[in-house]
Amino acid sequence: MPTPTDRYEIAVARYFEAWNAREPQERARAVATAWAPEGGYTDPLAEVRGHEGIVAVVAAAQAKFPGFAFRLTGSVDGHHDTARFSWELVSEADEAAPVAGSDVITLDAEGRITSVLGFLDRVPAGT
Repeated sequence: MPTPTDRYEIAVARYFEAWNAREPQERARAVATAWAPEGGYTDPLAEVRGHEGIVAVVAAAQAKFPGFAFRLTGSVDGHHDTARFSWELVSEADEAAPVAGSDVITLDAEGRITSVLGFLDRVPAGT
């Protein structure tokens, strides 16, 4: 049986799988695995609910930053149904990380994301 800490780490791992899924069908499957059906995503650039909206936000980020992948920085911290973590968007070519942020997620009883509140800590000019 997973420990409470595992619950947060599993949810965050699924979150990154969704953000890093490159093929449309793979991305849709990963979002459906990570998020509850009416789950939401909010950051300074987007506010969406439901799998289709989240898939569209992920696809748009990938289109804007081709050849980049999201990765966890530091550890996942959580309590009750809430977890927080930091991340970077890293170039697969040279390891540059022009974008970084911190997210707070809320989970349902099955460990799927019901909401994401994203904060952008580092963003390139013009984004």
